[in-house]
Amino acid sequence: MRTTPQWALYQRENFWKLNESQTPPFNTDPIKLEQLAHEKLSQGGWYYASSNAGMSNTHLANRQAFFRHRIIPRQLVDTNLRDTTREIFGHRVSAPIGFAPIGINKIYHPSAEAAVAKVAGELNLPYCLSTAGSMPIEKVAEANGKGPRFYQLYMPHDDELTLSLLNRAWESGFDALILTTDTWQLGWRHDDVATSNYAFYRGVGADLGLTDPVFQKRCREAGIDPEKDVVAASAKWIDSVWHGRAWSWEKIPWLIEQWKKISGGRPFAVKGIQSVADAKKCVEYGVDGIVVSNHAGRQVDGAIASLDALENITNAVGDQIYIMYDSGIRGASDVAKALALGARFVFIGRLWIWGLSIMGEEGVRHVMKSLLADLDIFMAVAGFNNVEEFDRSILESYPKAYTLIPDKVL
Repeated sequence: MRTTPQWALYQRENFWKLNESQTPPFNTDPIKLEQLAHEKLSQGGWYYASSNAGMSNTHLANRQAFFRHRIIPRQLVDTNLRDTTREIFGHRVSAPIGFAPIGINKIYHPSAEAAVAKVAGELNLPYCLSTAGSMPIEKVAEANGKGPRFYQLYMPHDDELTLSLLNRAWESGFDALILTTDTWQLGWRHDDVATSNYAFYRGVGADLGLTDPVFQKRCREAGIDPEKDVVAASAKWIDSVWHGRAWSWEKIPWLIEQWKKISGGRPFAVKGIQSVADAKKCVEYGVDGIVVSNHAGRQVDGAIASLDALENITNAVGDQIYIMYDSGIRGASDVAKALALGARFVFIGRLWIWGLSIMGEEGVRHVMKSLLADLDIFMAVAGFNNVEEFDRSILESYPKAYTLIPDKVL
Protein backbone atom coordinates (compact mmCIF):
# COMPACT_ATOMS: atom_id res chain seq x y z
CA MET A 1 0.00 0.00 0.00
CA ARG A 2 1.35 3.42 -0.94
CA THR A 3 2.17 5.78 1.88
CA THR A 4 1.98 8.86 -0.35
CA PRO A 5 -0.99 10.28 -2.29
CA GLN A 6 -1.73 8.55 -5.57
CA TRP A 7 -1.60 11.71 -7.61
CA ALA A 8 -1.98 9.67 -10.80
CA LEU A 9 -5.63 9.07 -9.92
CA TYR A 10 -6.33 12.67 -10.94
CA GLN A 11 -5.98 11.45 -14.51
CA ARG A 12 -8.73 8.84 -13.94
CA GLU A 13 -10.89 11.47 -12.25
CA ASN A 14 -10.70 13.65 -15.33
CA PHE A 15 -11.31 10.74 -17.72
CA TRP A 16 -14.44 9.85 -15.75
CA LYS A 17 -15.99 13.31 -15.80
CA LEU A 18 -17.84 12.80 -19.08
CA ASN A 19 -19.86 10.00 -17.46
CA GLU A 20 -21.22 12.65 -15.10
CA SER A 21 -21.87 15.15 -17.89
CA GLN A 22 -18.83 17.18 -16.83
CA THR A 23 -15.54 18.15 -18.39
CA PRO A 24 -12.13 18.91 -16.85
CA PRO A 25 -11.71 22.61 -15.98
CA PHE A 26 -9.36 23.34 -18.90
CA ASN A 27 -6.47 21.93 -20.91
CA THR A 28 -3.17 22.04 -18.99
CA ASP A 29 -0.92 21.70 -22.02
CA PRO A 30 1.43 24.64 -21.34
CA ILE A 31 0.95 26.23 -24.76
CA LYS A 32 -2.84 26.03 -24.56
CA LEU A 33 -2.75 27.07 -20.92
CA GLU A 34 -0.89 30.25 -21.83
CA GLN A 35 -3.24 30.96 -24.73
CA LEU A 36 -6.29 30.66 -22.50
CA ALA A 37 -4.72 32.90 -19.86
CA HIS A 38 -4.06 35.46 -22.60
CA GLU A 39 -7.76 35.43 -23.46
CA LYS A 40 -8.81 35.87 -19.83
CA LEU A 41 -6.40 38.58 -18.70
CA SER A 42 -6.50 42.31 -19.20
CA GLN A 43 -3.77 43.70 -21.42
CA GLY A 44 -1.85 44.86 -18.35
CA GLY A 45 -2.17 41.53 -16.59
CA TRP A 46 -1.11 39.66 -19.70
CA TYR A 47 1.91 41.86 -20.38
CA TYR A 48 3.13 41.71 -16.81
CA ALA A 49 2.80 37.92 -16.66
CA SER A 50 4.30 37.19 -20.07
CA SER A 51 6.91 39.89 -20.66
CA ASN A 52 10.58 38.96 -20.54
CA ALA A 53 13.73 41.03 -20.56
CA GLY A 54 14.85 42.45 -23.89
CA MET A 55 14.26 40.12 -26.83
CA SER A 56 13.32 37.14 -24.62
CA ASN A 57 16.51 35.30 -25.55
CA THR A 58 17.11 34.14 -21.98
CA HIS A 59 13.54 32.88 -21.74
CA LEU A 60 14.06 30.97 -25.00
CA ALA A 61 17.39 29.53 -23.83
CA ASN A 62 15.76 28.32 -20.61
CA ARG A 63 13.37 26.12 -22.56
CA GLN A 64 15.89 24.99 -25.17
CA ALA A 65 18.31 23.84 -22.48
CA PHE A 66 15.83 21.19 -21.39
CA PHE A 67 15.74 19.73 -24.91
CA ARG A 68 19.38 18.68 -24.94
CA HIS A 69 18.79 16.27 -22.05
CA ARG A 70 16.73 13.14 -22.69
CA ILE A 71 15.27 10.72 -20.15
CA ILE A 72 16.28 7.05 -20.38
CA PRO A 73 13.22 5.06 -19.22
CA ARG A 74 13.56 1.73 -17.41
CA GLN A 75 11.21 -1.20 -17.93
CA LEU A 76 9.77 -4.03 -15.78
CA VAL A 77 10.32 -2.07 -12.60
CA ASP A 78 7.72 -2.57 -9.87
CA THR A 79 6.69 1.05 -9.32
CA ASN A 80 3.43 0.34 -7.50
CA LEU A 81 4.72 1.75 -4.20
CA ARG A 82 6.49 4.79 -5.67
CA ASP A 83 7.12 7.80 -3.46
CA THR A 84 7.03 11.38 -4.76
CA THR A 85 7.92 13.08 -1.46
CA ARG A 86 11.03 15.01 -0.52
CA GLU A 87 12.29 17.00 2.47
CA ILE A 88 13.05 20.70 2.29
CA PHE A 89 14.22 22.76 5.27
CA GLY A 90 12.81 20.21 7.71
CA HIS A 91 9.43 19.81 5.98
CA ARG A 92 8.40 16.52 4.39
CA VAL A 93 6.33 17.62 1.40
CA SER A 94 4.30 15.92 -1.30
CA ALA A 95 6.84 16.36 -4.09
CA PRO A 96 10.08 18.25 -4.81
CA ILE A 97 7.94 21.06 -6.24
CA GLY A 98 7.12 24.42 -4.70
CA PHE A 99 5.25 27.60 -5.57
CA ALA A 100 7.76 30.22 -6.73
CA PRO A 101 7.38 33.71 -5.26
CA ILE A 102 5.46 35.92 -7.70
CA GLY A 103 4.23 39.41 -6.87
CA ILE A 104 0.96 41.28 -7.39
CA ASN A 105 -1.27 38.23 -7.86
CA LYS A 106 -4.24 40.59 -7.62
CA ILE A 107 -3.74 41.61 -11.25
CA TYR A 108 -4.32 37.99 -12.30
CA HIS A 109 -7.37 37.26 -10.16
CA PRO A 110 -9.19 39.04 -7.28
CA SER A 111 -8.51 36.09 -4.95
CA ALA A 112 -4.80 36.92 -5.31
CA GLU A 113 -2.16 35.27 -3.11
CA ALA A 114 -4.75 33.83 -0.72
CA ALA A 115 -6.06 31.42 -3.35
CA VAL A 116 -2.57 30.24 -4.26
CA ALA A 117 -1.47 29.82 -0.65
CA LYS A 118 -4.64 27.87 0.13
CA VAL A 119 -4.01 25.36 -2.64
CA ALA A 120 -0.36 25.01 -1.64
CA GLY A 121 -1.44 24.18 1.90
CA GLU A 122 -3.98 21.62 0.68
CA LEU A 123 -1.40 19.87 -1.47
CA ASN A 124 1.39 20.09 1.15
CA LEU A 125 3.68 21.92 -1.25
CA PRO A 126 5.88 24.84 -0.08
CA TYR A 127 4.48 28.27 -0.79
CA CYS A 128 6.80 31.26 -1.20
CA LEU A 129 5.33 34.71 -0.62
CA SER A 130 6.90 37.60 -2.51
CA THR A 131 7.65 40.92 -0.84
CA ALA A 132 5.78 42.36 -3.83
CA GLY A 133 2.66 40.48 -2.74
CA SER A 134 -0.72 42.13 -3.12
CA MET A 135 -2.10 40.88 0.21
CA PRO A 136 -0.87 41.36 3.79
CA ILE A 137 1.55 38.70 5.04
CA GLU A 138 -0.84 37.76 7.81
CA LYS A 139 -3.81 37.09 5.52
CA VAL A 140 -1.73 34.92 3.19
CA ALA A 141 -0.54 32.87 6.17
CA GLU A 142 -4.13 32.41 7.32
CA ALA A 143 -5.12 31.11 3.89
CA ASN A 144 -2.15 28.73 3.80
CA GLY A 145 -3.18 27.07 7.07
CA LYS A 146 -0.61 24.59 8.29
CA GLY A 147 1.25 24.34 4.99
CA PRO A 148 5.01 24.90 4.82
CA ARG A 149 5.68 28.47 3.76
CA PHE A 150 8.76 30.56 3.05
CA TYR A 151 9.20 34.32 2.71
CA GLN A 152 10.97 35.83 -0.28
CA LEU A 153 12.63 39.15 0.53
CA TYR A 154 13.25 42.14 -1.67
CA MET A 155 15.44 43.98 0.81
CA PRO A 156 14.70 47.70 1.31
CA HIS A 157 17.49 50.18 1.97
CA ASP A 158 15.89 50.78 5.35
CA ASP A 159 17.00 48.32 8.01
CA GLU A 160 14.07 49.06 10.28
CA LEU A 161 11.65 48.24 7.47
CA THR A 162 13.57 45.08 6.60
CA LEU A 163 13.38 43.90 10.20
CA SER A 164 9.68 44.67 10.33
CA LEU A 165 9.07 42.50 7.27
CA LEU A 166 11.15 39.65 8.69
CA ASN A 167 9.36 39.77 12.03
CA ARG A 168 5.95 39.82 10.36
CA ALA A 169 6.92 36.85 8.21
CA TRP A 170 8.27 34.82 11.13
CA GLU A 171 5.30 35.60 13.36
CA SER A 172 3.03 34.46 10.52
CA GLY A 173 4.72 31.07 10.20
CA PHE A 174 7.05 31.70 7.26
CA ASP A 175 10.03 29.72 8.50
CA ALA A 176 12.67 30.08 5.79
CA LEU A 177 13.94 33.31 4.23
CA ILE A 178 14.85 33.58 0.55
CA LEU A 179 16.61 36.76 -0.58
CA THR A 180 16.17 37.56 -4.27
CA THR A 181 19.27 39.29 -5.66
CA ASP A 182 18.56 39.84 -9.37
CA THR A 183 15.82 42.47 -9.13
CA TRP A 184 17.23 45.71 -7.76
CA GLN A 185 15.30 47.14 -10.70
CA LEU A 186 12.96 45.52 -13.19
CA GLY A 187 14.57 44.31 -16.40
CA TRP A 188 13.73 46.20 -19.59
CA ARG A 189 10.48 44.57 -20.73
CA HIS A 190 9.32 46.20 -23.94
CA ASP A 191 5.57 45.61 -23.71
CA ASP A 192 5.35 46.80 -20.12
CA VAL A 193 7.36 49.94 -20.79
CA ALA A 194 5.49 50.76 -24.01
CA THR A 195 2.12 50.67 -22.23
CA SER A 196 3.20 52.21 -18.87
CA ASN A 197 2.15 48.87 -17.43
CA TYR A 198 3.05 49.08 -13.77
CA ALA A 199 0.25 48.26 -11.34
CA PHE A 200 2.02 49.73 -8.32
CA TYR A 201 2.10 53.16 -9.96
CA ARG A 202 -1.68 52.87 -10.43
CA GLY A 203 -2.13 52.17 -6.72
CA VAL A 204 -2.77 48.45 -7.20
CA GLY A 205 -1.04 45.54 -5.48
CA ALA A 206 1.05 47.11 -2.72
CA ASP A 207 -1.04 45.77 0.17
CA LEU A 208 1.83 43.83 1.76
CA GLY A 209 3.79 47.05 2.16
CA LEU A 210 0.91 49.37 2.96
CA THR A 211 -0.01 47.22 5.96
CA ASP A 212 3.49 47.37 7.43
CA PRO A 213 3.73 49.59 10.54
CA VAL A 214 7.24 50.82 9.75
CA PHE A 215 6.30 51.65 6.17
CA GLN A 216 3.19 53.44 7.38
CA LYS A 217 5.48 55.52 9.61
CA ARG A 218 7.68 56.30 6.58
CA CYS A 219 4.62 57.49 4.69
CA ARG A 220 3.63 59.81 7.52
CA GLU A 221 7.18 61.18 7.63
CA ALA A 222 6.92 61.91 3.90
CA GLY A 223 3.53 63.58 4.31
CA ILE A 224 1.64 60.76 2.56
CA ASP A 225 -1.67 59.44 3.83
CA PRO A 226 -1.89 55.86 2.44
CA GLU A 227 -5.67 55.83 2.75
CA LYS A 228 -6.18 59.07 0.85
CA ASP A 229 -3.32 58.80 -1.65
CA VAL A 230 -2.90 55.12 -2.40
CA VAL A 231 -0.99 55.84 -5.61
CA ALA A 232 1.70 57.88 -3.84
CA ALA A 233 1.98 55.33 -1.04
CA SER A 234 2.15 52.38 -3.45
CA ALA A 235 4.79 54.09 -5.55
CA LYS A 236 6.85 54.88 -2.45
CA TRP A 237 6.55 51.25 -1.32
CA ILE A 238 7.73 49.62 -4.51
CA ASP A 239 10.38 52.26 -5.13
CA SER A 240 11.80 51.42 -1.72
CA VAL A 241 12.30 47.73 -2.56
CA TRP A 242 12.85 47.62 -6.33
CA HIS A 243 14.05 50.94 -7.64
CA GLY A 244 16.71 51.51 -5.04
CA ARG A 245 20.42 50.86 -4.92
CA ALA A 246 21.89 47.41 -5.28
CA TRP A 247 23.13 45.51 -2.25
CA SER A 248 26.54 43.79 -2.12
CA TRP A 249 27.94 40.74 -0.36
CA GLU A 250 28.93 42.92 2.59
CA LYS A 251 25.27 43.13 3.67
CA ILE A 252 24.72 39.37 3.72
CA PRO A 253 26.25 38.62 7.16
CA TRP A 254 23.98 41.24 8.75
CA LEU A 255 20.87 39.81 7.09
CA ILE A 256 21.76 36.25 8.04
CA GLU A 257 22.42 37.30 11.62
CA GLN A 258 19.12 39.15 11.89
CA TRP A 259 17.06 36.35 10.37
CA LYS A 260 18.71 33.69 12.51
CA LYS A 261 18.06 35.79 15.61
CA ILE A 262 14.42 36.37 14.71
CA SER A 263 13.71 32.79 13.63
CA GLY A 264 15.84 30.88 16.11
CA GLY A 265 18.22 29.65 13.43
CA ARG A 266 15.89 28.76 10.56
CA PRO A 267 17.27 28.52 6.97
CA PHE A 268 18.41 31.44 4.85
CA ALA A 269 18.74 31.11 1.06
CA VAL A 270 19.71 33.31 -1.87
CA LYS A 271 17.69 33.29 -5.10
CA GLY A 272 19.07 34.36 -8.47
CA ILE A 273 22.40 32.52 -8.48
CA GLN A 274 23.74 31.76 -11.97
CA SER A 275 27.53 31.75 -11.65
CA VAL A 276 29.82 29.24 -9.97
CA ALA A 277 31.68 32.13 -8.32
CA ASP A 278 28.47 33.37 -6.67
CA ALA A 279 27.54 29.86 -5.57
CA LYS A 280 30.94 29.53 -3.92
CA LYS A 281 30.43 32.90 -2.25
CA CYS A 282 27.18 31.62 -0.76
CA VAL A 283 29.01 28.64 0.70
CA GLU A 284 31.71 30.95 2.05
CA TYR A 285 29.14 33.23 3.73
CA GLY A 286 27.29 30.34 5.37
CA VAL A 287 24.14 30.53 3.29
CA ASP A 288 21.95 27.46 3.82
CA GLY A 289 20.60 27.17 0.29
CA ILE A 290 20.54 28.73 -3.15
CA VAL A 291 17.93 28.95 -5.87
CA VAL A 292 19.59 28.68 -9.26
CA SER A 293 17.34 31.05 -11.19
CA ASN A 294 17.44 33.74 -13.85
CA HIS A 295 13.97 34.99 -12.94
CA ALA A 296 12.53 32.99 -15.85
CA GLY A 297 14.36 35.26 -18.31
CA ARG A 298 12.68 38.40 -17.00
CA GLN A 299 15.78 40.26 -15.78
CA VAL A 300 18.91 39.74 -17.90
CA ASP A 301 18.47 39.19 -21.63
CA GLY A 302 20.97 37.02 -23.46
CA ALA A 303 21.99 35.22 -20.26
CA ILE A 304 22.99 31.62 -19.69
CA ALA A 305 20.14 29.12 -19.52
CA SER A 306 19.34 28.47 -15.88
CA LEU A 307 19.53 24.70 -16.42
CA ASP A 308 23.07 25.04 -17.77
CA ALA A 309 23.94 27.21 -14.78
CA LEU A 310 22.54 24.49 -12.52
CA GLU A 311 24.83 21.90 -14.06
CA ASN A 312 27.89 24.13 -13.62
CA ILE A 313 27.00 24.99 -10.04
CA THR A 314 26.21 21.43 -9.02
CA ASN A 315 29.59 20.31 -10.33
CA ALA A 316 31.26 22.96 -8.19
CA VAL A 317 29.35 23.01 -4.87
CA GLY A 318 26.68 20.34 -5.08
CA ASP A 319 27.81 18.61 -1.91
CA GLN A 320 28.22 21.82 0.10
CA ILE A 321 24.86 23.59 -0.04
CA TYR A 322 21.14 22.86 -0.59
CA ILE A 323 20.50 23.62 -4.27
CA MET A 324 17.07 24.58 -5.58
CA TYR A 325 16.06 25.53 -9.11
CA ASP A 326 13.57 27.54 -11.13
CA SER A 327 13.16 29.02 -14.63
CA GLY A 328 11.53 27.30 -17.55
CA ILE A 329 9.93 24.19 -16.02
CA ARG A 330 6.74 23.20 -17.83
CA GLY A 331 6.12 19.55 -16.94
CA ALA A 332 7.14 16.46 -14.98
CA SER A 333 10.01 15.50 -17.27
CA ASP A 334 11.49 18.99 -16.75
CA VAL A 335 11.26 18.46 -12.99
CA ALA A 336 13.06 15.14 -13.33
CA LYS A 337 15.79 16.65 -15.51
CA ALA A 338 16.47 19.49 -13.07
CA LEU A 339 16.67 17.03 -10.17
CA ALA A 340 18.90 14.73 -12.19
CA LEU A 341 21.28 17.64 -12.83
CA GLY A 342 21.66 18.32 -9.14
CA ALA A 343 18.72 20.35 -7.84
CA ARG A 344 17.20 19.08 -4.63
CA PHE A 345 14.00 21.01 -5.23
CA VAL A 346 12.31 23.00 -8.00
CA PHE A 347 9.89 25.92 -8.02
CA ILE A 348 7.09 26.54 -10.49
CA GLY A 349 5.87 30.00 -11.48
CA ARG A 350 4.13 30.70 -14.74
CA LEU A 351 2.11 27.47 -14.80
CA TRP A 352 0.14 28.32 -11.68
CA ILE A 353 -0.09 31.99 -12.68
CA TRP A 354 -1.87 30.88 -15.86
CA GLY A 355 -4.17 28.69 -13.78
CA LEU A 356 -4.92 31.56 -11.38
CA SER A 357 -5.64 33.85 -14.32
CA ILE A 358 -8.05 31.39 -15.91
CA MET A 359 -10.06 30.19 -12.93
CA GLY A 360 -8.75 31.58 -9.66
CA GLU A 361 -8.30 29.10 -6.83
CA GLU A 362 -9.76 26.20 -8.82
CA GLY A 363 -7.44 27.03 -11.71
CA VAL A 364 -4.35 26.86 -9.48
CA ARG A 365 -5.59 23.60 -7.97
CA HIS A 366 -6.19 22.03 -11.41
CA VAL A 367 -2.78 23.06 -12.72
CA MET A 368 -0.85 21.81 -9.71
CA LYS A 369 -2.80 18.56 -9.27
CA SER A 370 -2.23 17.92 -12.97
CA LEU A 371 1.50 18.51 -12.55
CA LEU A 372 1.61 16.15 -9.56
CA ALA A 373 -0.30 13.54 -11.55
CA ASP A 374 2.10 14.03 -14.46
CA LEU A 375 5.06 13.42 -12.11
CA ASP A 376 3.44 10.37 -10.52
CA ILE A 377 2.61 8.84 -13.91
CA PHE A 378 6.04 9.74 -15.28
CA MET A 379 7.65 7.77 -12.47
CA ALA A 380 5.31 4.82 -13.04
CA VAL A 381 5.91 4.49 -16.76
CA ALA A 382 9.61 5.47 -16.79
CA GLY A 383 10.53 3.02 -14.03
CA PHE A 384 11.30 5.17 -10.99
CA ASN A 385 10.19 4.45 -7.44
CA ASN A 386 11.56 7.50 -5.70
CA VAL A 387 12.62 11.00 -6.69
CA GLU A 388 16.00 10.20 -5.11
CA GLU A 389 16.61 8.01 -8.19
CA PHE A 390 16.75 11.05 -10.46
CA ASP A 391 20.48 11.47 -11.10
CA ARG A 392 22.66 11.92 -14.17
CA SER A 393 22.52 8.22 -15.01
CA ILE A 394 18.91 8.66 -16.13
CA LEU A 395 19.85 11.24 -18.77
CA GLU A 396 21.41 11.15 -22.20
CA SER A 397 22.77 14.64 -22.74
CA TYR A 398 23.80 16.29 -26.00
CA PRO A 399 26.10 19.25 -26.72
CA LYS A 400 24.79 22.78 -26.38
CA ALA A 401 23.51 24.00 -29.74
CA TYR A 402 20.86 26.63 -29.19
CA THR A 403 19.27 28.47 -32.06
CA LEU A 404 18.67 32.21 -31.87
CA ILE A 405 15.52 31.81 -33.93
CA PRO A 406 12.49 32.23 -31.65
CA ASP A 407 10.28 29.18 -31.56
CA LYS A 408 6.76 28.67 -30.24
CA VAL A 409 7.73 26.63 -27.21
CA LEU A 410 6.87 28.15 -23.84
